[in-house]
Amino acid sequence: MVGNNNNLPSMSLPVLTEKNWDRWNTQMKVLFNFQEVNKAVENGLVAPGPEATEIQRTMFKEAKKKNNKALFLLHQCVDDTHFEKIQNAITTKEAWDILIRSHSGGDKIKKAKLQTLRRKYDLIQMEENDKVGDYFTKVITITNQMKGCGEAATDLMIIEKVMRSLPKKFDYIVVAIKESKHVSMMKIEELQSSLEAHEMRLIDRNPIKVVNRL
Repeated sequence: MVGNNNNLPSMSLPVLTEKNWDRWNTQMKVLFNFQEVNKAVENGLVAPGPEATEIQRTMFKEAKKKNNKALFLLHQCVDDTHFEKIQNAITTKEAWDILIRSHSGGDKIKKAKLQTLRRKYDLIQMEENDKVGDYFTKVITITNQMKGCGEAATDLMIIEKVMRSLPKKFDYIVVAIKESKHVSMMKIEELQSSLEAHEMRLIDRNPIKVVNRL
């Protein structure tokens, strides 16, 4: 937990482990933006020369404060193994780059991982006992992992994947959606909401049978 002593909100911070790089990376970018220290992560810290103006020195002083704040955040958000990798880094950018290099891997590793994710994505189907919300989470999680490996995934791609991989009990609502709406303009949340409403109607009509499946 982080308290208010450092002008930070009380929150549980994400912690980097060997298994959660993609999720942690996204969460940290949001956190850096929220704390207004993202420039320190992106640009690093360059000390002004002897001929620097007073304005430049003032700007450096402010940038140094933000760097220290961002570095403090980063230290709080890694496990012991990762802390050892970045403990000697002076700037947040230096520490951040070390973490990126240690997790990004080479192009061959990324391509191999992407191929595995594509196969998993192609094969995933919603099972009879799956709930709509859980299935959307599965598809979006795989899609986000693919994006992390360079795949240009879109919302339409997710929508079309979900609609063609649903059980037969959703055939009617899928046809109705296709006939009444422009799928290419649909939001993921809109599709999920429609399918969840249909799921609830199925439960209301046959609660014992459907609840057993769900």
